[in-house]
Amino acid sequence: MKLKLSLFVAGALLSLSAFAFGQVGSDVKKAAEDTGSATKTAAKKTGHATKKAAVKTGDATEEGAKKTETGAKKAGEATEEGTKKAGEATGDAAKKTGHGLKKGTKAVGHGIKKGAKKTEETVK
Repeated sequence: MKLKLSLFVAGALLSLSAFAFGQVGSDVKKAAEDTGSATKTAAKKTGHATKKAAVKTGDATEEGAKKTETGAKKAGEATEEGTKKAGEATGDAAKKTGHGLKKGTKAVGHGIKKGAKKTEETVK
């Protein structure tokens, strides 16, 4: 009787272990499917976010280019204005320099004339 009881318990344990292993296998399969589904969802969301970020980056780049263009135009206009003023100032300076040279030349000529008269008087 002890032997029959032992065999019965052993058989019951073997049956339960097979059932338990079968259950574990289906649980693992379900977990793998859930992980695959979650990975797919995450990949879709990441792809969507990446696309959205790329569009926003493109828009920001375009806006930056427009602002750079506006800044370049303003800088060009300021340079043009500055160049005109510098040209006018150079012209004024050249006139003043010419006037100063004219005056200096007259003064030197007057001095030479005076010196020539003195030399002439001395020679006589």
